[in-house]
Formats: sequence, structure tokens, C-alpha cells
Amino acid sequence: LAKPPHLCRPCHNREKAKGLGKYICQKCHLIIDEQPLMFRNDSYHPDHFNCTHCGKELTAEARELKGELYCLPCHDKMGIPICGACRRPIEGRVVNALGKQWHVEHFVCAKCEKPFLGHRHYEKKGLAYCETHYNQLFGDVCYNCSHVIEGDVVSALNKAWCVNCFSCSTCNIKLTLKNKFVEFDMKPVCKKCYEKFPLELKKRLKKLSELASRKSHPKAVDLNSA
Repeated sequence: LAKPPHLCRPCHNREKAKGLGKYICQKCHLIIDEQPLMFRNDSYHPDHFNCTHCGKELTAEARELKGELYCLPCHDKMGIPICGACRRPIEGRVVNALGKQWHVEHFVCAKCEKPFLGHRHYEKKGLAYCETHYNQLFGDVCYNCSHVIEGDVVSALNKAWCVNCFSCSTCNIKLTLKNKFVEFDMKPVCKKCYEKFPLELKKRLKKLSELASRKSHPKAVDLNSA
């Protein structure tokens, strides 16, 4: 059997840490048993460093700013916003949302994890979603404009509509559920416009309305009264 290779102490510690799922300190090359301090993308024992401002020995909660390390109290006094995702300081543009502050690239949809990058987001139970996934998970989508309905929903013709989008598809007059309207091409038509339809078309629509009423269609009106 081949003998296992002899390793120097730093390499031995590195292999041991890998097996334990732990970090190696890049200063003393020993295994870090507690939470490491991450500095310039490397791991260290926190007690190798002191706060740049007050000189206190640091903990893993230390914050890096412009290449220097600060203890949490000193950093907080500087008023630098902390990203709600990565917990690191935000030195550039800040996104304020969900009661927190974020790096632009870290403020993402809770479903697809794509950054909003200034585009509109929708909030639900403390999470942010892009319009597509908010629609899929929670939203009533307006049949006319295809956007999430944020206010009151008009439920008519087995569809959902924004209040401002629910109008006659012929003359564009605004409608409510109190108005008389008929369904034509899956959209509402007001009584006045319906009366201008050719007789044959009205007969065909009447038949469709009768079929729908037999299936308990909740919103189409009786064309005899329209």
C-alpha cells in the first residue's frame, strides 16, 4: 500500500479544515473554530485585527470600509448603510425597500432572484417580487392591461379588470357592474353600442348569452333586457 503523502503543517491544516467544513486563517494558517472575520475576500481569526478608529480587538461582526476594518459600534456611528442581503457597507447607490437598505445588485426577486435594477417591485409578507412572479403567485392580473391590479378588482365576464380598464370595448365609456353590458369578443360592450349592432349579430350574441346563462355564467346580462 502506498504511504500517505507527508504534508507541511499549513497544508495539513488546510486539508483538515476542508474535511471539517471550516476556514483556515490566512495569517496564522490555523483552523478557525468560531465564525471567521472576512477581509478582502479572505478568512481570518478576528482577534488578529483591531478597530481602525478605537483600537479595540475585533470580532467577526467587524465591518470593512475603504480597505479598513472597524468594530460595529464605530462603524454605526459613521452612518454607513448596511446591505440587507450581504450585511456589508453600501458605498454607492442605495436601494431603500422593505424597511432595509440594499446594494442595487442585491435587491432581487424572492422567486427568480433577478435584480430589479430600478424596475418596479411588488411586496408581499416582507418579500419583494418582480411583476411576473407576483402575478403567478398572488396577483389578479387585469385582462385589458395585463398588469397586477393594485386597487379594487372588477370581476366580470369570468375575468379580472382594473377599475379604469373596465370599459366598453367599442366606445370606451367607463362601466361598472351596475351598468348593463353584454359580452362581445370576450370584452364588455355597453347597451348603446350593442343596440347599433346588426340584427344577425345580436341574434348570435343572444344565443351565446342563453348558453352561458344555462352554465350559471355570473356576470353576462340578459340580452332581452339590454
